[in-house]
Amino acid sequence: MKMSHSSEEETDISDSELEEYTEECYKSLMNGGIKVELSDGVYRCWYCQGRKRRDYKYKELLQHCSSFRSKNVKQKGRHLALVRYMEEQFKANGSMSKSTTEAIEAPMGNDSTELFVWPWVGIVANIPVEKKDGRYIGKSGSNLRDKLAAQLFNPVRVNPLWNYKGHSGFAVVEFNRDWPGFHNAMMFEKSYESNRKGRRDYFAAKHIGGELFGWVARDEDFHSDSIVGEHLRKTGDLKSISEIEAECKRKNTKLVTNLTNVIEVKNKQLKEIECKYNETLMSLSEWMSEKDKMHKAYNEEITKMQQNARSQLEKILEDHEQINKQIELQSKELVQREKELEKREARNEDERRKLDSEKKMNERATLEQKIADENLLRLAEDQKREKENLHARILELQKKIDARQALELEVERMRGAIQVIGHMGEDGDLELKKKRDALQQDLAEKEQDLEDLESLSQALIIKERKSNNEVQQARKELINGWMGQSSRATIGIKRMGDLDSKPFHTAAKRKYGKEADSKAMELCSLWDAYLRDPSWHPFKIIRGSDKEELQEVINEDDEKLKNLKNELGDEVYSAVTIALMETNEYNPSGRMEPSITPLKDDCISVRCSTPEKLFGRGPIWGSICCDDDMCQIDDKDDLEVGASMKFDSALLSDYMNLGSPM
Repeated sequence: MKMSHSSEEETDISDSELEEYTEECYKSLMNGGIKVELSDGVYRCWYCQGRKRRDYKYKELLQHCSSFRSKNVKQKGRHLALVRYMEEQFKANGSMSKSTTEAIEAPMGNDSTELFVWPWVGIVANIPVEKKDGRYIGKSGSNLRDKLAAQLFNPVRVNPLWNYKGHSGFAVVEFNRDWPGFHNAMMFEKSYESNRKGRRDYFAAKHIGGELFGWVARDEDFHSDSIVGEHLRKTGDLKSISEIEAECKRKNTKLVTNLTNVIEVKNKQLKEIECKYNETLMSLSEWMSEKDKMHKAYNEEITKMQQNARSQLEKILEDHEQINKQIELQSKELVQREKELEKREARNEDERRKLDSEKKMNERATLEQKIADENLLRLAEDQKREKENLHARILELQKKIDARQALELEVERMRGAIQVIGHMGEDGDLELKKKRDALQQDLAEKEQDLEDLESLSQALIIKERKSNNEVQQARKELINGWMGQSSRATIGIKRMGDLDSKPFHTAAKRKYGKEADSKAMELCSLWDAYLRDPSWHPFKIIRGSDKEELQEVINEDDEKLKNLKNELGDEVYSAVTIALMETNEYNPSGRMEPSITPLKDDCISVRCSTPEKLFGRGPIWGSICCDDDMCQIDDKDDLEVGASMKFDSALLSDYMNLGSPM
């Protein structure tokens, strides 16, 4: 029956889809998604859900799958994949029949000198074709392959032969390149010969009709001038059974020898790897024990430091309690003396003044003790914060050490892994080589990170040592220079943030009269303590004249400043606000007291070329002309130098404190 052009394309598309789907189902079976073998010799077809019988023997299941016919491409592809899976898996596992097992061995009944086309090839002739558009067309090779597979000939593929006229009516059937493949090829030939459709029948028949002829390709076909002979000469070669058997034995012997040598080499490599592993394990154990010792020593040192700090704090508290008891005892004695004087009605003015003076001194001592208590609490809090910061720093350094040690261990582990993969990958495994290259690249990156950490650590240590030496030297020279000046020197530094006591004396004289000096000292000490209290910050943020820059100014609405202005006047208020602004500008962090003795000048301007000349080390230290605002050094040896250096007390104090030892 002739087919139209559209039906031919539909058949080709269906065959292509069938091959793809069969391959997918076969991969699914190979991955173990479906368990075909239920028990020894019993198999199940999971694709026939509606059938009553689903469990078969090996041959029965092959016959069922091979004879399965359905218009559904998926059902057909599943059964073909199951046939392929059964033939490849359960034959290799020894589950095939006895006749099939005997066929694996070299056939002994055939003439060992007879020449066959190698690899085993079958020829199918008289395939039905039809002429269309000037060319002959026929069915695809997959259709014929399915028919041969249904007859249990297990072909690998079927290639129809085409020439310039189209389909030649011949097809070449390829079998597996082993003895089971030869057995399938001979069964294929005997099947056609038994039906009188062999090679002799094909060439002897005068009227071949529409049936297929088939036989195994031999030397006659190989040397023929037909399209079949041309194809066989391109794709195969002529070999006898004895030659193929000898070649197989030679390959097997060579393979066994090579595998024996590989096993010996692998055993040696395995012993070497075991030795290296034991060495690494021993070094790792030693390192872990050393690390445990370091942790133990570190914990003991931390415990000792905490105990020392606790004992010091307890001692300070005990001294504080003793001082409080002494002050209370003195207060009681003074009260008792006051009562005795009242009872005696002492009228001596000197004794009364002395008693009042002692009471005031006692009150001042109580106030100073209160301030000292606050300072003590603040000192304890600062010490606690410093301990916490130190502990956090120690933990951070410990984490860095652990990270570095982890990086070193990772580098050693990767080196060992590369060596192991290098030994295992000598037989040319591409996947192991790729894995080894990836590990080598990671190892190079880890080693580079480790080298960067080492170089950064060394650079920071060198930089810190160099900076510390420079600061220490500069501080020593600066202190020696200022210590060398006489007590009459007019070059000095004003201590920024120092409270001026003159307005307090003036206000105390105006308000308290005879007790002005003591009250002025008391008020000055009180406000000096307020200035150094970090918790008091009477400032606010406003915008400048350009509406963009933010400025920090005195908060005039602060309760303490308002009470100060109302009680002591504008002069004292101005002195306190000036000291606040200077402290906030030059030493805002903690408001610690500067370490340089104050003089009356706000700043000094020195005209010289080097700091060494400032301290009299050079030849230019000559006569000094000074006034209330500026001190100028006349440089007799370097009259052309015009550079000037201007600085304040807070800057110099910070510089000297920077160089002071911790």
